[in-house]
Amino acid sequence: MSHASLAARYRPQTFAEVTGQETVKAILSRAAAEDKVAPAYLLSGTRGVGKTTIARIFAKALNCEHAPTAEPCNQCEQCRRITQGNHVDVVEIDGASNRGIDDARRLREAIAYAPMEGRYKVFIIDEAHMLTRESFNALLKTLEEPPPRATFILATTEAHKFPITIVSRCQHFIFKAIPENELVAHLTRVLGKENIPFEENAVRLLARRAAGSVRDSMSLLGQTLALGGDELTEASTRSVLGLAGQELYERLLNALKAQDCLAVAALTQELLERGVDLGFFLRELTTLWRNLFLIRQAGTAAAAALDMPEAEKQRLMDLAPQFDPAYIHAAWQMVLESQRQVLTSLEPSSALELLLLNLALLPRLVSLETLSRATVAPAGSAPSSPAPAAPPAAPAASSGAPVPPPSAQAAPPAPSSPATPPARPAPTPASAPRPSLVPPRPAASPTPPPRPSAPQRETASAAPPPWETPAPSVAPADAPHPLDGAPVAPQTATKSPEPQENSDEWARFVEFCRKEQQGGVLSLPALTQASGVFTEESLTLATSSAIQYEQLVAPSRRAELERLAGAYAGKRVSVRISPPEKPHKTEAELKKEFASHPVIRSLAEAFDASLLRCIPLEQPRGRGTPDSR
Repeated sequence: MSHASLAARYRPQTFAEVTGQETVKAILSRAAAEDKVAPAYLLSGTRGVGKTTIARIFAKALNCEHAPTAEPCNQCEQCRRITQGNHVDVVEIDGASNRGIDDARRLREAIAYAPMEGRYKVFIIDEAHMLTRESFNALLKTLEEPPPRATFILATTEAHKFPITIVSRCQHFIFKAIPENELVAHLTRVLGKENIPFEENAVRLLARRAAGSVRDSMSLLGQTLALGGDELTEASTRSVLGLAGQELYERLLNALKAQDCLAVAALTQELLERGVDLGFFLRELTTLWRNLFLIRQAGTAAAAALDMPEAEKQRLMDLAPQFDPAYIHAAWQMVLESQRQVLTSLEPSSALELLLLNLALLPRLVSLETLSRATVAPAGSAPSSPAPAAPPAAPAASSGAPVPPPSAQAAPPAPSSPATPPARPAPTPASAPRPSLVPPRPAASPTPPPRPSAPQRETASAAPPPWETPAPSVAPADAPHPLDGAPVAPQTATKSPEPQENSDEWARFVEFCRKEQQGGVLSLPALTQASGVFTEESLTLATSSAIQYEQLVAPSRRAELERLAGAYAGKRVSVRISPPEKPHKTEAELKKEFASHPVIRSLAEAFDASLLRCIPLEQPRGRGTPDSR
């Protein structure tokens, strides 16, 4: 038995036999029964949803010998001739082949004649959007006021290409895609008439692959049955159509959960070797993430609402708890937005592999929103998140200590040269001892500038030179710089004892967090790259970049860090997280600042000298003057 013409053999011949489109069928059937026919109809929708089929049934209902009637009898001479396509009063035109203005003029002349055999002269123009603008303009008057007993039916898949002047002269009906359940019922009826046993999963797979098109589902059914065999099975359907099996999706989810890049790459290669339809694979993967997200949020209530076999629902119920809801949502969005990119890429296989690898490494990726906030923040400004109170024992940070941006922290330090200031060394690795949160006191300047002679001092300003200006013992972070010209009040506050870092203790605490954290809330890379000091009842962290600070001060991560610190110490421990230090000033800014200071200006005038270089010290002296030559 040949199955090459299944779509033509089982084409509906009455409104009742048409799958779906209930509203359109009801309106046209009532119009035929009451003999209230509009001058023109516009039927639009995706392929294979019944536009041309309903147009032919409507033409038969208008010209049936029992008309006016809601359904054609399909027994009279008029109905049989229209079904065979040789009725003189029902003209079906291909818009792609008859799109010129001359064709429109001939059509306008032909409609002027009265029906010869039937009650109505019906012109069905398929793919009418292919007509030229001149053809549409030639039909404007005819569509608006056709002769008695004449009507137009325009069928199209691209209604947006129609001029608004044409749409306004037609009754426009939009055909919807056929739901999967209705396609399954239609295919089941066809297989029953053909006496072919089948598996329910195979029929459902064909309906899902057809994507709402009845004609596509019939073509896929004929293609699968052409393989031969006594029944329609799921295995043969997947083999013929190039569809991935459910076990492959389960293996993919397991590889993504384990972040196994090699397994993901192997699965991608297996997909390509099987010749799997990448478009349908991505559609199925998107539906899988969507179902997992609903089940993860609503549980059994969401599973009951899903239209799928019970065994597949139970499989999703077992898979959903293995993934975090945020990960499922992000994966769903990534796959949905990447479908067109993968299918239109010059290397679809590489694009698909990159997408799956990104899904596997998604928990390790840095948030682009957080990264953009950190990089666009002005130099020296605090991060956007609310900063906790600074630890009381930590002294003020020096304004001359340079802090490179996050993108420069991984680069090796550049060698010092006369033209460029020395760069700050790269951060210490996690395994090596880290510097204390309290910056060490710098050593004295190795070669101070020579003192002027007595006569020269007498002619100079009464203000003391910079090397004789005592630096305050403790200066707050917002205190004015000595070179800004503002007087600096002596500081009488006593400094708290400086906590000393125990690198072994900090390493043990980080390893404890790695093993004991719950749900992967805490950012271990950010914690490892920070510097920490334990005191009796507090944990003080110093961050070296805005990204680390953003990752550690988040409410959920801060709460998790306090819980782990309390569990590690065996008592309640308060956690303090310090923002990164302010970046250093450039050499040009330092020279401008020095040149405008009264002391330096008076010395320059006394000695007829000028500033050549201003280099910030590697270990600045609190709020003291940087080394300048």
